[in-house]
Amino acid sequence: MKLRYKILNVILIVVAVGVVSLAFSLSHDSPCGAAPSLPANAKLMKAIVYRCYGSPDVLRFEDVEKPTPADDQLLVKVHAASVNPLDWHYMRGTPYLVRTDSGFGKPTDPRLGVDFAGTVEAVGKNVKRFKPGDEVFGGRDGAFAEYVAVREERAVVLKPGNVTFEQAASVPIAGITALQALRDKGQIHPGQKVLINGASGGVGTFAVQIAKSFGADVTGVCSTRNVDLVRSIGADHVIDYTREDFTSGTQHYDLILDNVGTHSLLEYKRVLNPKGIYVMIGSTTIGNWFAFLATPIEAQILSPFVSQKFGMILAELNQKDLAVLADLMQAGKLTPVIDRRYKLSEVPAAIGYLEQGHARGKVVISVE
Repeated sequence: MKLRYKILNVILIVVAVGVVSLAFSLSHDSPCGAAPSLPANAKLMKAIVYRCYGSPDVLRFEDVEKPTPADDQLLVKVHAASVNPLDWHYMRGTPYLVRTDSGFGKPTDPRLGVDFAGTVEAVGKNVKRFKPGDEVFGGRDGAFAEYVAVREERAVVLKPGNVTFEQAASVPIAGITALQALRDKGQIHPGQKVLINGASGGVGTFAVQIAKSFGADVTGVCSTRNVDLVRSIGADHVIDYTREDFTSGTQHYDLILDNVGTHSLLEYKRVLNPKGIYVMIGSTTIGNWFAFLATPIEAQILSPFVSQKFGMILAELNQKDLAVLADLMQAGKLTPVIDRRYKLSEVPAAIGYLEQGHARGKVVISVE
């Protein structure tokens, strides 16, 4: 019996040491490294890079090697990109779990940005659907740069002719998040009453328009200064949260898309119909460790005991859904809302502005 307890104690000590070591590895910040030497004959381009975690001050506007497309890739000259919360989470390396993907101590890939729109400059020999001169948009790591190389079968599609490069670049992450949250997780269908909490932000402005394209009756929740904006993009009803708490009202909803996490799940439950669905996109409570998991865990605990469904969405960039969004833009049912424009060299300021949490629609980067 004593031997068994000794073995158990050893196991507990090993586990504890492992947890402490992992926690230290995740939270440890390595110092910023110097820019690596580039080959003498390298073709160069400008890009935003970061070689350590931290505030926008760690971002650098530097010369890096221009990518060469592989056989299954297209090389895109980037005309515009856009900023997402994902970018500043990776920049800061928080929550720390982000570092299991981006790298312990410092980023393994110094390039930043995902959303892009531009013109195809060259294609690999196996590329069939694109040709030089095509105008495209999509998602690819390292989009804050003059060029990106992206695989033909990944998240890249032709840009509709009736939208600008800046508008197209604002779509990928935010647009696909809104689409998948409403259609896949929220199971939206015509005639439903849908509430978008945080309707004036990046995902919210897309969600309002996408929900309308599905034939839903849409209520948008935003601050006073954004009421007219949310109404202008098609919301049937707009609630100013500084004057009215929708969770205390008498109106009930079939679907709530929550971009900001300003209420408890029990408060949302109060205004959901018996078979209603709640989908969480974001939260104002992030933290460095596990605070962002509080609502998803609460949803898992609550769901078995109620008739409503509670969940969250982790969007997946893919070509099929980008094409759906392109079709909606081509048909005039989806018009990206752009708040501010910055130059490529001004990405640190753009991310700093987005972090403040007051952007109306999207913040875009001009790479012209």
